[in-house]
Amino acid sequence: METAQISVNQEQHTKLPWVAFSLCMVAYLFGGTASTLMATYLPVAIPQLLGGHASPEKLGEIGAWVSAAFLYGWMIGGFLFGPLADTIGRVRALGLATALCGGAMLATTVVPNEYVLLLLRALTGAGVGGVLLVSTVYLSEVWPAQSRPVALGVLATAFPVGIVATGGLASNFSDWRVAFSIGVLPVAISILIALFLPESASWQQGRNQTKAHTDKLFNVENKANVISGAIIFGSVLIGLWGIFSWIPTWVQSLLPPGQTGQAERGITMMLLGMGGILGGVASGFLVSRLGPRQTLLFTFGGCILACGLLFLTNRTFSPVVYGELALLSLFFGISQGSLSSYVPTLFPATIRGTATGFCFNVGRLFTATAVLFIGALTAGLGGIGNALVVFSAAFLIAFGAIWVRK
Repeated sequence: METAQISVNQEQHTKLPWVAFSLCMVAYLFGGTASTLMATYLPVAIPQLLGGHASPEKLGEIGAWVSAAFLYGWMIGGFLFGPLADTIGRVRALGLATALCGGAMLATTVVPNEYVLLLLRALTGAGVGGVLLVSTVYLSEVWPAQSRPVALGVLATAFPVGIVATGGLASNFSDWRVAFSIGVLPVAISILIALFLPESASWQQGRNQTKAHTDKLFNVENKANVISGAIIFGSVLIGLWGIFSWIPTWVQSLLPPGQTGQAERGITMMLLGMGGILGGVASGFLVSRLGPRQTLLFTFGGCILACGLLFLTNRTFSPVVYGELALLSLFFGISQGSLSSYVPTLFPATIRGTATGFCFNVGRLFTATAVLFIGALTAGLGGIGNALVVFSAAFLIAFGAIWVRK
């Protein structure tokens, strides 16, 4: 009888990480959809909110603020939900972040003007920032160490799966308000998280222990890792979000005047998502085989080359754009999966949420501000493609930061 009870307990213990993994994956997935859905509908949503027409200059100005509001919200959410996860637990924080993301998306379906849209995009960003941070930290603590890089790499694929879903929504729903009603699903997921996820044992043990001097964010033991992680991840974010936020608009600019571009923008987002999925899966195996440093050097070098190829060689739209976009998104996916498995391991469990949140989100302050300058760069550099080339230089900074870190 005792042996049978032990067997049952072992079976439950084996299944629990899969429940955690599944719900984290779905929450992460909707983070990808929430992040890119407005960027895809931007060329039609902004004119509607402005009364039916928006000049290219006005579209660029408001679009930049919409993108920046989301990233500022993401930054704030990442900073807030990290300490919150260290205080109230990973599961509660993840459930709250997922509910915030879904609730703000639902509210977007009835947004009356561009000012309320800015607020709702900021709240959506805060939810996404919390979801991506806490799910990564939580899974890094509950998943077995030997296969953790692979699991976290696969987790990172959920974000581009969400981008694929964005492309599917854009291709099938011309009404952007209808598309945002998908926010009901992350609200439902937040309830399942609260009901079924077990709390992290690492967090519970750390909460019950007396905090040592190593648990301070900027002490001697942690300071170098905090600064390094912030520079690397922040640089990647500037390049990634400066590009992701504006790729649909860039694709639209390559098309002849008067062409709606709905299909092209939808396919673009699906290709970005699918390339990111493959990259996320590959990242876990690359990290396990090459180590995080070599994987990240390879990835950032690939991002630099792919950005140059895409934005410097295309002046009109052709099917070649699709292939080059898929290549770029492959490297994007590898970078996100690799960083997700690399950064949390730099810190002890008692400050893991706070420290990872800092590294993941301090760069978003600069990213959100930098995104505002795309409109000015577009005019000064002779096209949005040239402006995006400038943003891709951020990957050089990330490459250098990894190169000097032995």
